[in-house]
Amino acid sequence: MPLALLALAIGAFGIGTTEFVVMGLLPDIAGDFGVSVPTAGFLVTGYALGVMLGAPLMTVLGTKISRRRMLMLLMGLFIAGNVLSAVAPVFGVMLVGRVVASLAHGAFFGIGSVVAAGLVAPEKKAGAISMMFTGLTVANVVGVPLGTLVGQHTSWRVTFLIVAALGVLGLAGIAKLVPDLPRPQGVRLRHEVAAFRNVQVLLAMGMTVLGFGGVFAAVTYIAPMMTHVAGYAESSVTWLLVLFGLGMVVGNLVGGRFADRRLMPMLYTALGGLAVVLALFTVGAHDRAAAAVAVFLIGALGFATVPPLQKRVLDHAHGAPTLASAVNIGAFNAGNALAAWLGGLVISAGAGYTAPNWVGAALAVAALALALVSSVLERRPGGEEPPAAAGPGAPDERGAGAVPAGPPSGEPETAPAPTG
Repeated sequence: MPLALLALAIGAFGIGTTEFVVMGLLPDIAGDFGVSVPTAGFLVTGYALGVMLGAPLMTVLGTKISRRRMLMLLMGLFIAGNVLSAVAPVFGVMLVGRVVASLAHGAFFGIGSVVAAGLVAPEKKAGAISMMFTGLTVANVVGVPLGTLVGQHTSWRVTFLIVAALGVLGLAGIAKLVPDLPRPQGVRLRHEVAAFRNVQVLLAMGMTVLGFGGVFAAVTYIAPMMTHVAGYAESSVTWLLVLFGLGMVVGNLVGGRFADRRLMPMLYTALGGLAVVLALFTVGAHDRAAAAVAVFLIGALGFATVPPLQKRVLDHAHGAPTLASAVNIGAFNAGNALAAWLGGLVISAGAGYTAPNWVGAALAVAALALALVSSVLERRPGGEEPPAAAGPGAPDERGAGAVPAGPPSGEPETAPAPTG
């Protein structure tokens, strides 16, 4: 794997840390600013909304510059947002800092996925995407617990300064290691938008919302589930979240490896397995050992869907995948928000703390149904197959643009541009 993937993974590590570390520091932040913990929770909500809005917005703004330069600008935005959060004199300024940092999130992973896939041979694209996302998953195992620990023993402001320093490291790595891939020739914003007319792209995004929504239906309420149902002490929630993060790391790597071989079977296995585990978790949550195993498997099966779904969007976006890739990242956050809301509804209705697991299982089954529909449509006569990675009409392996499927009317046929 190229060293450039390491630079992308470092940036992903910083982004993953800043997204989730605030959850463990909410009481400290609320106390410093003199606001309630629910009010401080707007730092989480604001970040999620910023990701969903920033993914398409920043990608559109970056269509006129090279992808490496855009990645550098996004890391600069990420650094500025975290520094602003660290030095914020009042809560409102910190909220602005969180939103500024979040604007880089979706576009970074969207553009980064395109760049990562363009750095390797066609049969290794999903593996390259998973290597970048490894930074995000490792952040949940290392960055978030350490950031929380530092914030609790020194100051939450120190944590955000450290995260900003990670952004500086990622920026330097991208500047040094990521090749300056030119902007795709002949690809305009209308081509990027046209990808959303492809039913396979929309189905993949639907799978993203529902599949990862299944994960967050359970994980959002893992603390009360583990303490009130499984009988764990509150101090155990931290290592249970680390266990969930380890599952994410394993699932991400396995999903990337097998998606390059059999993408749709990988999705069937991960989504079907996720539905089964979530359903069993509803009754198994009363047993500590079973609950711990379920937490790991939910992380593993849930994140095993990320590389194949991201690759499927790239495959079907036909030479203009950047905007669709970024919007698919926003779809993960949309699924998180939807699942957290639905899980809260069933708990408020008196169904108990394990009820969100049924919600998650239902969402995973719905995602599996979309995967089956997608496969059936693809196999019909005239159904759309993913384009070959280095053939006519497909993106250049280096991400440098699309090879035309044929000459414009009235022009002589020419050989397709070489790739690789």
